[in-house]
Amino acid sequence: MKDFFYGIQDLFVNTLFAPFDALRELELTNWFGANIMSWIFMAIGSVAFVYWMLELKKYNDNNEEDKSVSAHSYL
Repeated sequence: MKDFFYGIQDLFVNTLFAPFDALRELELTNWFGANIMSWIFMAIGSVAFVYWMLELKKYNDNNEEDKSVSAHSYL
């Protein structure tokens, strides 16, 4: 059973995290290149935020939401 967990460790440390180790090496020469994954995730989050706000505006402009006081039982 111990070999099974060592196999999982080897898979993640030596294979799946190898690109991140390469990015860590790049940090000494180029800060933006080393943080490329963070930039990608921030771009995806920004696009998702803008999309969600536009969808909320679309529903708000169509008056599809019940805004009465008794619309929700917890109010």
